[in-house]
Amino acid sequence: MDTSKANSGPVWRRYLTALGPGLVTGASDDDPSGIATYAQTGAQTGLGFAWTALFTFPLMAAVQEICDRTALATGKGLGELATTRFARRGRVVVGGLMVVLIVANALNIAADLVAVGAGMHLLHAGPSALWALLAGALITAVVLAGKFPLLAKVFKILAGTLLAYLIVAVISHPALSELARAVFIPHLTWSTTNVNLLIAVLGTTISPYLFFWQSAHRLEELREEREGGNRAVPLKERSTKDAQRKQRMSRADVFTGMAFSNLVMLAIIVSASATLHAHGQTSIGSAAEAAQALKPIAGQYSEILFAAGFIGSGMLAIPVLAGAGSVGMAGLLGKSWGFSRSPRKAPVFYGLVLVGTLGGTVLSLLHINPIQLLVISASLNGIAAAPFLLLVMLISRDTSIMGKQRNGRLAATLGWFTTAVMTLATIAYFVTL
Repeated sequence: MDTSKANSGPVWRRYLTALGPGLVTGASDDDPSGIATYAQTGAQTGLGFAWTALFTFPLMAAVQEICDRTALATGKGLGELATTRFARRGRVVVGGLMVVLIVANALNIAADLVAVGAGMHLLHAGPSALWALLAGALITAVVLAGKFPLLAKVFKILAGTLLAYLIVAVISHPALSELARAVFIPHLTWSTTNVNLLIAVLGTTISPYLFFWQSAHRLEELREEREGGNRAVPLKERSTKDAQRKQRMSRADVFTGMAFSNLVMLAIIVSASATLHAHGQTSIGSAAEAAQALKPIAGQYSEILFAAGFIGSGMLAIPVLAGAGSVGMAGLLGKSWGFSRSPRKAPVFYGLVLVGTLGGTVLSLLHINPIQLLVISASLNGIAAAPFLLLVMLISRDTSIMGKQRNGRLAATLGWFTTAVMTLATIAYFVTL
Protein backbone atom coordinates (compact mmCIF):
# COMPACT_ATOMS: atom_id res chain seq x y z
CA MET A 1 0.00 0.00 0.00
CA ASP A 2 1.43 3.39 -1.03
CA THR A 3 0.84 5.64 1.97
CA SER A 4 1.73 8.78 0.01
CA LYS A 5 -1.39 8.21 -2.08
CA ALA A 6 -3.43 7.33 0.99
CA ASN A 7 -2.48 10.67 2.61
CA SER A 8 -3.30 12.82 -0.43
CA GLY A 9 -6.41 13.82 -2.32
CA PRO A 10 -9.89 14.82 -1.15
CA VAL A 11 -11.29 13.50 2.11
CA TRP A 12 -13.80 11.16 0.42
CA ARG A 13 -11.01 9.51 -1.59
CA ARG A 14 -8.84 9.02 1.50
CA TYR A 15 -11.84 7.59 3.31
CA LEU A 16 -12.58 5.08 0.53
CA THR A 17 -8.89 4.14 0.35
CA ALA A 18 -8.88 3.47 4.10
CA LEU A 19 -11.77 1.01 3.86
CA GLY A 20 -10.46 -2.54 4.09
CA PRO A 21 -10.11 -4.72 7.20
CA GLY A 22 -13.17 -3.29 8.95
CA LEU A 23 -15.34 -3.45 5.84
CA VAL A 24 -14.30 -7.03 5.07
CA THR A 25 -14.78 -8.16 8.67
CA GLY A 26 -18.25 -6.61 8.81
CA ALA A 27 -19.27 -8.10 5.47
CA SER A 28 -17.94 -11.57 6.35
CA ASP A 29 -20.17 -11.54 9.42
CA ASP A 30 -23.16 -11.64 7.04
CA ASP A 31 -22.30 -15.08 5.67
CA PRO A 32 -25.03 -17.45 4.42
CA SER A 33 -25.57 -18.84 7.92
CA GLY A 34 -26.06 -15.32 9.23
CA ILE A 35 -28.34 -14.46 6.33
CA ALA A 36 -30.46 -17.53 7.10
CA THR A 37 -30.64 -16.51 10.77
CA TYR A 38 -31.78 -12.98 9.94
CA ALA A 39 -34.28 -14.22 7.33
CA GLN A 40 -35.71 -16.70 9.83
CA THR A 41 -35.96 -13.92 12.42
CA GLY A 42 -37.86 -11.64 10.04
CA ALA A 43 -40.11 -14.43 8.79
CA GLN A 44 -40.98 -15.59 12.28
CA THR A 45 -41.31 -12.30 14.19
CA GLY A 46 -41.82 -9.68 11.48
CA LEU A 47 -40.11 -6.48 12.61
CA GLY A 48 -40.10 -7.66 16.23
CA PHE A 49 -36.30 -8.03 16.24
CA ALA A 50 -35.42 -5.05 14.04
CA TRP A 51 -34.11 -3.26 17.14
CA THR A 52 -31.29 -5.80 17.48
CA ALA A 53 -29.53 -4.24 14.47
CA LEU A 54 -29.24 -0.97 16.40
CA PHE A 55 -28.56 -2.61 19.78
CA THR A 56 -25.69 -4.79 18.56
CA PHE A 57 -23.95 -2.07 16.54
CA PRO A 58 -22.10 -0.33 19.42
CA LEU A 59 -21.21 -3.70 20.95
CA MET A 60 -19.86 -5.08 17.70
CA ALA A 61 -18.10 -1.82 16.80
CA ALA A 62 -16.45 -1.51 20.22
CA VAL A 63 -15.10 -5.06 20.24
CA GLN A 64 -13.77 -4.88 16.69
CA GLU A 65 -12.18 -1.45 17.33
CA ILE A 66 -10.43 -2.93 20.37
CA CYS A 67 -9.16 -5.90 18.32
CA ASP A 68 -8.04 -3.52 15.58
CA ARG A 69 -6.24 -1.29 18.09
CA THR A 70 -4.28 -4.21 19.56
CA ALA A 71 -2.83 -4.79 16.09
CA LEU A 72 -2.07 -1.11 15.52
CA ALA A 73 -0.49 -0.67 18.95
CA THR A 74 1.72 -3.77 18.94
CA GLY A 75 2.17 -4.96 15.36
CA LYS A 76 1.20 -8.43 16.60
CA GLY A 77 -1.86 -10.68 16.33
CA LEU A 78 -4.06 -11.79 19.20
CA GLY A 79 -2.49 -15.26 19.27
CA GLU A 80 0.99 -13.78 19.67
CA LEU A 81 -0.23 -11.33 22.32
CA ALA A 82 -1.79 -14.21 24.27
CA THR A 83 1.67 -15.73 24.70
CA THR A 84 2.87 -12.42 26.15
CA ARG A 85 -0.10 -11.84 28.45
CA PHE A 86 -0.64 -15.35 29.88
CA ALA A 87 1.49 -17.91 31.64
CA ARG A 88 1.84 -21.48 30.34
CA ARG A 89 -1.43 -22.71 31.84
CA GLY A 90 -3.33 -19.78 30.35
CA ARG A 91 -1.80 -20.43 26.93
CA VAL A 92 -2.95 -24.06 27.10
CA VAL A 93 -6.51 -22.89 27.75
CA VAL A 94 -6.32 -20.43 24.85
CA GLY A 95 -4.94 -23.21 22.64
CA GLY A 96 -7.88 -25.45 23.54
CA LEU A 97 -10.28 -22.65 22.65
CA MET A 98 -8.47 -22.15 19.34
CA VAL A 99 -9.02 -25.83 18.49
CA VAL A 100 -12.73 -25.40 19.23
CA LEU A 101 -12.79 -22.31 17.00
CA ILE A 102 -11.03 -24.07 14.10
CA VAL A 103 -13.48 -26.99 14.26
CA ALA A 104 -16.48 -24.64 14.47
CA ASN A 105 -15.17 -22.66 11.51
CA ALA A 106 -14.70 -25.83 9.43
CA LEU A 107 -18.34 -26.78 10.08
CA ASN A 108 -19.44 -23.27 9.18
CA ILE A 109 -17.36 -23.40 5.99
CA ALA A 110 -19.12 -26.63 4.99
CA ALA A 111 -22.54 -25.05 5.50
CA ASP A 112 -21.49 -21.94 3.57
CA LEU A 113 -20.18 -24.04 0.67
CA VAL A 114 -23.51 -25.87 0.55
CA ALA A 115 -25.20 -22.45 0.45
CA VAL A 116 -22.96 -21.25 -2.39
CA GLY A 117 -23.79 -24.42 -4.35
CA ALA A 118 -27.50 -23.96 -3.65
CA GLY A 119 -27.27 -20.35 -4.79
CA MET A 120 -25.67 -21.31 -8.09
CA HIS A 121 -28.35 -23.95 -8.55
CA LEU A 122 -31.04 -21.30 -8.00
CA LEU A 123 -29.40 -19.28 -10.77
CA HIS A 124 -29.73 -22.38 -13.01
CA ALA A 125 -25.95 -22.78 -13.23
CA GLY A 126 -25.83 -26.51 -12.50
CA PRO A 127 -25.86 -29.02 -9.62
CA SER A 128 -25.35 -27.70 -6.08
CA ALA A 129 -22.75 -30.34 -5.15
CA LEU A 130 -20.61 -29.51 -8.19
CA TRP A 131 -20.55 -25.80 -7.36
CA ALA A 132 -19.81 -26.48 -3.70
CA LEU A 133 -16.79 -28.55 -4.78
CA LEU A 134 -15.65 -25.95 -7.33
CA ALA A 135 -16.03 -23.13 -4.81
CA GLY A 136 -14.01 -25.02 -2.20
CA ALA A 137 -11.27 -25.83 -4.72
CA LEU A 138 -11.15 -22.26 -6.07
CA ILE A 139 -10.94 -20.67 -2.64
CA THR A 140 -8.22 -23.11 -1.57
CA ALA A 141 -6.18 -22.32 -4.69
CA VAL A 142 -6.54 -18.55 -4.27
CA VAL A 143 -5.52 -18.47 -0.60
CA LEU A 144 -2.52 -20.72 -1.29
CA ALA A 145 -1.19 -18.21 -3.82
CA GLY A 146 0.20 -15.97 -1.04
CA LYS A 147 -0.85 -12.76 -2.84
CA PHE A 148 -2.57 -10.72 -0.16
CA PRO A 149 -2.98 -7.43 -2.10
CA LEU A 150 -4.96 -9.31 -4.77
CA LEU A 151 -6.92 -11.17 -2.11
CA ALA A 152 -7.76 -7.91 -0.33
CA LYS A 153 -9.17 -6.43 -3.55
CA VAL A 154 -11.26 -9.55 -4.17
CA PHE A 155 -12.57 -9.32 -0.59
CA LYS A 156 -13.73 -5.73 -1.18
CA ILE A 157 -15.53 -6.71 -4.39
CA LEU A 158 -17.27 -9.62 -2.68
CA ALA A 159 -18.31 -7.34 0.19
CA GLY A 160 -20.09 -5.19 -2.39
CA THR A 161 -22.39 -8.08 -3.34
CA LEU A 162 -24.20 -7.58 -0.02
CA LEU A 163 -25.66 -4.36 -1.44
CA ALA A 164 -28.13 -6.72 -3.12
CA TYR A 165 -29.97 -7.03 0.20
CA LEU A 166 -30.52 -3.30 0.42
CA ILE A 167 -32.14 -3.47 -3.01
CA VAL A 168 -34.31 -6.42 -1.95
CA ALA A 169 -35.41 -4.44 1.13
CA VAL A 170 -36.48 -1.51 -1.07
CA ILE A 171 -38.32 -3.85 -3.46
CA SER A 172 -40.25 -5.34 -0.53
CA HIS A 173 -41.85 -1.92 0.19
CA PRO A 174 -41.72 -1.89 4.02
CA ALA A 175 -43.90 0.50 6.01
CA LEU A 176 -41.31 3.12 6.97
CA SER A 177 -43.11 4.51 10.04
CA GLU A 178 -43.57 0.99 11.42
CA LEU A 179 -39.95 0.18 10.65
CA ALA A 180 -38.70 3.28 12.48
CA ARG A 181 -40.69 2.36 15.58
CA ALA A 182 -39.42 -1.22 15.47
CA VAL A 183 -35.78 -0.09 15.21
CA PHE A 184 -35.80 2.58 17.90
CA ILE A 185 -38.32 1.11 20.36
CA PRO A 186 -37.28 -2.40 21.47
CA HIS A 187 -40.11 -4.85 21.99
CA LEU A 188 -39.51 -8.44 23.02
CA THR A 189 -42.12 -10.96 24.06
CA TRP A 190 -40.41 -13.37 26.40
CA SER A 191 -40.80 -16.96 25.21
CA THR A 192 -38.43 -19.84 24.60
CA THR A 193 -38.66 -19.30 20.84
CA ASN A 194 -37.88 -15.60 21.07
CA VAL A 195 -35.04 -16.14 23.52
CA ASN A 196 -33.52 -18.70 21.13
CA LEU A 197 -33.85 -16.27 18.23
CA LEU A 198 -32.19 -13.50 20.26
CA ILE A 199 -29.33 -15.82 21.20
CA ALA A 200 -28.95 -16.82 17.53
CA VAL A 201 -28.82 -13.17 16.43
CA LEU A 202 -26.24 -12.29 19.11
CA GLY A 203 -24.13 -15.33 18.33
CA THR A 204 -24.22 -14.61 14.62
CA THR A 205 -23.38 -10.93 15.06
CA ILE A 206 -20.59 -11.20 17.63
CA SER A 207 -18.63 -14.29 16.57
CA PRO A 208 -15.14 -15.18 17.89
CA TYR A 209 -13.57 -15.61 14.44
CA LEU A 210 -14.21 -11.92 13.72
CA PHE A 211 -11.91 -10.87 16.58
CA PHE A 212 -8.93 -12.70 15.11
CA TRP A 213 -9.66 -11.72 11.53
CA GLN A 214 -9.95 -7.99 12.30
CA SER A 215 -6.56 -7.98 13.98
CA ALA A 216 -4.93 -10.17 11.32
CA HIS A 217 -6.28 -8.23 8.33
CA ARG A 218 -5.07 -4.96 9.85
CA LEU A 219 -1.61 -6.44 10.32
CA GLU A 220 -1.60 -7.71 6.73
CA GLU A 221 -2.43 -4.17 5.61
CA LEU A 222 0.39 -2.73 7.74
CA ARG A 223 2.83 -5.22 6.22
CA GLU A 224 1.99 -3.91 2.75
CA GLU A 225 2.93 -0.32 3.62
CA ARG A 226 6.11 0.78 1.90
CA GLU A 227 7.88 2.05 5.03
CA GLY A 228 7.34 -1.25 6.85
CA GLY A 229 9.49 -3.40 4.59
CA ASN A 230 7.11 -6.35 4.99
CA ARG A 231 6.87 -5.69 8.74
CA ALA A 232 3.85 -4.29 10.56
CA VAL A 233 5.03 -0.98 12.03
CA PRO A 234 3.15 -0.26 15.29
CA LEU A 235 1.87 3.20 16.19
CA LYS A 236 4.61 3.83 18.77
CA GLU A 237 7.26 3.65 16.04
CA ARG A 238 5.50 6.23 13.85
CA SER A 239 5.50 9.99 13.99
CA THR A 240 2.74 11.48 16.14
CA LYS A 241 0.95 12.87 13.09
CA ASP A 242 1.14 9.61 11.16
CA ALA A 243 0.05 7.54 14.18
CA GLN A 244 -2.97 9.78 14.79
CA ARG A 245 -3.93 9.65 11.11
CA LYS A 246 -3.58 5.88 10.97
CA GLN A 247 -5.69 5.34 14.07
CA ARG A 248 -8.34 7.82 12.89
CA MET A 249 -8.70 6.22 9.45
CA SER A 250 -8.64 2.70 10.91
CA ARG A 251 -11.47 3.57 13.28
CA ALA A 252 -13.47 5.02 10.38
CA ASP A 253 -12.92 1.75 8.51
CA VAL A 254 -14.03 -0.39 11.48
CA PHE A 255 -17.11 1.67 12.27
CA THR A 256 -18.11 1.77 8.60
CA GLY A 257 -17.73 -2.00 8.29
CA MET A 258 -19.81 -2.69 11.39
CA ALA A 259 -22.49 -0.19 10.32
CA PHE A 260 -22.63 -1.81 6.87
CA SER A 261 -22.89 -5.27 8.41
CA ASN A 262 -25.79 -4.28 10.64
CA LEU A 263 -27.52 -2.36 7.86
CA VAL A 264 -27.46 -5.54 5.76
CA MET A 265 -28.77 -7.47 8.76
CA LEU A 266 -31.65 -5.01 9.11
CA ALA A 267 -32.36 -5.14 5.35
CA ILE A 268 -32.68 -8.95 5.46
CA ILE A 269 -35.01 -8.83 8.48
CA VAL A 270 -37.10 -6.14 6.77
CA SER A 271 -37.30 -8.09 3.49
CA ALA A 272 -38.36 -11.30 5.23
CA SER A 273 -40.86 -9.43 7.40
CA ALA A 274 -42.52 -7.57 4.51
CA THR A 275 -42.79 -10.67 2.34
CA LEU A 276 -42.56 -14.02 4.14
CA HIS A 277 -44.00 -13.00 7.52
CA ALA A 278 -46.73 -10.93 5.90
CA HIS A 279 -47.82 -13.98 3.88
CA GLY A 280 -47.73 -16.41 6.79
CA GLN A 281 -44.50 -18.21 5.87
CA THR A 282 -42.64 -18.31 9.17
CA SER A 283 -40.17 -21.16 8.74
CA ILE A 284 -36.95 -20.78 6.76
CA GLY A 285 -34.28 -23.49 6.93
CA SER A 286 -31.51 -21.84 4.90
CA ALA A 287 -30.56 -18.80 2.85
CA ALA A 288 -31.47 -20.74 -0.30
CA GLU A 289 -34.95 -21.48 1.05
CA ALA A 290 -35.39 -17.79 1.85
CA ALA A 291 -34.44 -16.87 -1.72
CA GLN A 292 -36.87 -19.41 -3.17
CA ALA A 293 -39.67 -18.25 -0.89
CA LEU A 294 -39.24 -14.64 -2.00
CA LYS A 295 -39.86 -15.40 -5.68
CA PRO A 296 -43.68 -15.84 -5.65
CA ILE A 297 -44.08 -12.90 -3.25
CA ALA A 298 -41.53 -10.27 -4.26
CA GLY A 299 -40.73 -11.44 -7.79
CA GLN A 300 -37.97 -13.25 -9.64
CA TYR A 301 -35.48 -10.38 -9.30
CA SER A 302 -35.67 -10.61 -5.51
CA GLU A 303 -34.82 -14.32 -5.67
CA ILE A 304 -31.88 -13.63 -7.99
CA LEU A 305 -30.55 -10.75 -5.87
CA PHE A 306 -30.94 -12.73 -2.64
CA ALA A 307 -29.11 -15.71 -4.17
CA ALA A 308 -26.34 -13.53 -5.61
CA GLY A 309 -25.88 -11.91 -2.20
CA PHE A 310 -25.29 -15.12 -0.30
CA ILE A 311 -23.08 -16.55 -3.05
CA GLY A 312 -20.82 -13.49 -2.76
CA SER A 313 -20.94 -13.45 1.02
CA GLY A 314 -20.15 -17.18 1.18
CA MET A 315 -17.12 -16.79 -1.09
CA LEU A 316 -15.92 -13.97 1.18
CA ALA A 317 -16.64 -15.63 4.53
CA ILE A 318 -15.02 -18.99 3.74
CA PRO A 319 -11.38 -17.77 3.52
CA VAL A 320 -12.02 -15.44 6.48
CA LEU A 321 -13.34 -18.35 8.56
CA ALA A 322 -10.39 -20.53 7.54
CA GLY A 323 -7.85 -17.78 8.11
CA ALA A 324 -9.12 -16.47 11.45
CA GLY A 325 -8.56 -19.57 13.56
CA SER A 326 -5.34 -20.39 11.71
CA VAL A 327 -3.90 -16.95 12.47
CA GLY A 328 -4.65 -17.31 16.16
CA MET A 329 -3.23 -20.81 16.52
CA ALA A 330 -0.09 -20.10 14.45
CA GLY A 331 0.57 -16.95 16.48
CA LEU A 332 0.05 -18.83 19.75
CA LEU A 333 2.60 -21.43 18.59
CA GLY A 334 5.09 -18.72 17.60
CA LYS A 335 4.90 -19.62 13.91
CA SER A 336 4.84 -17.33 10.91
CA TRP A 337 1.37 -16.63 9.52
CA GLY A 338 -0.53 -14.59 6.95
CA PHE A 339 -1.82 -14.73 3.40
CA SER A 340 0.99 -12.31 2.49
CA ARG A 341 3.47 -15.09 3.34
CA SER A 342 4.08 -18.01 1.01
CA PRO A 343 3.15 -21.55 2.09
CA ARG A 344 6.86 -22.33 2.31
CA LYS A 345 7.41 -19.52 4.83
CA ALA A 346 4.24 -20.18 6.84
CA PRO A 347 3.60 -23.96 6.60
CA VAL A 348 1.74 -24.30 9.92
CA PHE A 349 -0.61 -21.43 9.08
CA TYR A 350 -1.43 -22.79 5.63
CA GLY A 351 -1.78 -26.31 6.98
CA LEU A 352 -4.46 -25.05 9.37
CA VAL A 353 -6.12 -23.09 6.56
CA LEU A 354 -6.31 -26.28 4.51
CA VAL A 355 -7.92 -28.07 7.45
CA GLY A 356 -10.68 -25.48 7.22
CA THR A 357 -11.17 -25.16 3.47
CA LEU A 358 -10.59 -28.78 2.44
CA GLY A 359 -12.26 -30.16 5.56
CA GLY A 360 -15.27 -27.97 4.90
CA THR A 361 -15.33 -29.00 1.26
CA VAL A 362 -15.33 -32.72 2.16
CA LEU A 363 -18.10 -32.20 4.73
CA SER A 364 -20.18 -30.31 2.16
CA LEU A 365 -20.08 -33.34 -0.14
CA LEU A 366 -21.18 -35.87 2.51
CA HIS A 367 -24.84 -34.87 2.29
CA ILE A 368 -24.85 -33.84 5.95
CA ASN A 369 -27.74 -31.54 6.81
CA PRO A 370 -26.23 -28.01 6.70
CA ILE A 371 -28.64 -26.87 9.40
CA GLN A 372 -27.19 -29.51 11.73
CA LEU A 373 -23.70 -28.25 10.91
CA LEU A 374 -24.75 -24.73 11.80
CA VAL A 375 -26.35 -25.84 15.07
CA ILE A 376 -23.12 -27.59 16.10
CA SER A 377 -21.05 -24.62 14.92
CA ALA A 378 -23.26 -22.21 16.87
CA SER A 379 -22.84 -24.32 20.00
CA LEU A 380 -19.05 -24.34 19.67
CA ASN A 381 -18.93 -20.62 18.96
CA GLY A 382 -21.21 -20.05 21.94
CA ILE A 383 -18.76 -21.90 24.17
CA ALA A 384 -15.83 -19.86 22.86
CA ALA A 385 -17.34 -16.37 22.50
CA ALA A 386 -17.24 -15.19 26.13
CA PRO A 387 -13.74 -16.62 26.89
CA PHE A 388 -12.32 -15.02 23.75
CA LEU A 389 -13.92 -11.69 24.68
CA LEU A 390 -12.27 -12.03 28.09
CA LEU A 391 -8.95 -12.69 26.30
CA VAL A 392 -9.37 -9.55 24.17
CA MET A 393 -10.31 -7.37 27.14
CA LEU A 394 -7.41 -8.54 29.32
CA ILE A 395 -4.90 -7.91 26.53
CA SER A 396 -6.31 -4.52 25.56
CA ARG A 397 -6.31 -3.18 29.15
CA ASP A 398 -2.68 -4.21 29.80
CA THR A 399 -0.46 -1.11 29.77
CA SER A 400 2.73 -3.18 29.41
CA ILE A 401 1.38 -4.48 26.07
CA MET A 402 -0.71 -1.59 24.77
CA GLY A 403 1.07 1.43 26.21
CA LYS A 404 -0.85 4.64 25.53
CA GLN A 405 -3.27 2.69 23.31
CA ARG A 406 -4.83 0.73 26.20
CA ASN A 407 -8.61 0.88 26.51
CA GLY A 408 -10.19 4.16 27.49
CA ARG A 409 -13.29 4.41 29.65
CA LEU A 410 -15.81 4.10 26.79
CA ALA A 411 -14.06 1.16 25.10
CA ALA A 412 -13.68 -0.64 28.44
CA THR A 413 -17.33 -0.10 29.38
CA LEU A 414 -18.69 -1.32 26.04
CA GLY A 415 -16.20 -4.18 25.86
CA TRP A 416 -17.00 -5.54 29.32
CA PHE A 417 -20.73 -5.04 28.74
CA THR A 418 -20.46 -7.08 25.53
CA THR A 419 -18.58 -9.78 27.42
CA ALA A 420 -21.37 -9.91 30.01
CA VAL A 421 -24.09 -10.02 27.33
CA MET A 422 -22.41 -12.89 25.47
CA THR A 423 -21.82 -14.77 28.73
CA LEU A 424 -25.51 -14.52 29.58
CA ALA A 425 -26.42 -15.52 26.01
CA THR A 426 -24.22 -18.61 26.27
CA ILE A 427 -25.81 -19.62 29.57
CA ALA A 428 -29.30 -19.03 28.15
CA TYR A 429 -28.44 -21.08 25.06
CA PHE A 430 -27.59 -24.16 27.08
CA VAL A 431 -30.51 -23.66 29.45
CA THR A 432 -32.97 -23.61 26.52
CA LEU A 433 -31.45 -26.54 24.57
